[in-house]
Amino acid sequence: MLSRDTLATLLLCSHLGLAQDSDLTPLTLREWNPLRRKIQESIYIHPGGLLGQPAEEIKRQLDLAEAEARRLVELLKRHDVLVSELGRLAAQGIRALTRADSDYPQRYQQRLKESAPVVLFYAGEPALLGQPGIAVVGSRHLDQVGQECAAFIGNACGISGLVLYSGGAKGVDTLSMYAALEARGSAVGILADSLERSTRISGIRSALARGDLCLATPYSPNAGFSVGAAMGRNRLIYCLADYSIVVASDAEKGGTWAGAKEALKAGWIPVFVLDHPAMPEGNRLLLQKGGLPFPHPFPAAFSQLPEWLLENSGPAKPKANQLGLF
Repeated sequence: MLSRDTLATLLLCSHLGLAQDSDLTPLTLREWNPLRRKIQESIYIHPGGLLGQPAEEIKRQLDLAEAEARRLVELLKRHDVLVSELGRLAAQGIRALTRADSDYPQRYQQRLKESAPVVLFYAGEPALLGQPGIAVVGSRHLDQVGQECAAFIGNACGISGLVLYSGGAKGVDTLSMYAALEARGSAVGILADSLERSTRISGIRSALARGDLCLATPYSPNAGFSVGAAMGRNRLIYCLADYSIVVASDAEKGGTWAGAKEALKAGWIPVFVLDHPAMPEGNRLLLQKGGLPFPHPFPAAFSQLPEWLLENSGPAKPKANQLGLF
């Protein structure tokens, strides 16, 4: 059962139930935040108070332009279509969370504040979102060291009881996620696309059913891949975790590079970077920008990774420029 606030938020801020060729578009994050403040300061107080209200009344109470008020009413009108679509998704094990829900990840609220996504769609165990864990990020294309590191971190998370956070994509993400699950641990994948399709994969489906895995996305459950969406979800991986480890990054391009730079600048969590002689150039540059070195091979057992990360998560000393002094 959805609360009135959750229902109103979904109607206003999600694409569910909207025809692909519709001129009507849901509110963006930039549009929703000021509207939410107006609602809180009005007689409505909560988003659910808008349900069933005429455009003229919404216009007057929220001091909106007529076109804005009519847009809100049109979005709110699709109640039956949206509920039907939610039922279809629920049959696949997919549900929705909004910032109006008590189960919404608190770390997003704390770290991203008004930049936190208004709506999340998820499958699996939502209680995993924000549990202590490690974010693992990196390229789809890995050398042998990168593959070994991704598997090591996944195994270490499984053995130590930490959640493995990743983007659910090929390469680093899936290597580390499957390693964590095979070690009888738990994992969270923040997807940039295709939540519906991902839930149909047999190994994924069984982990979701056991409650060992949660897949979540701020985008529509059937959204196709886009570079913008992939870049936009990077911060959502970092902001759920306690530590992050960059396994492999291109230099000054790509989602791994952009996400690591943003995480370093924002200071959400310590950002470790895999450090070895043949590491990618992007790893070297991230270490120079303040990333913390993560050694290969790791100098201790799987079970000691949490303690090692805690002990080594102080301020980084940027590496000397490899070009020399002269």
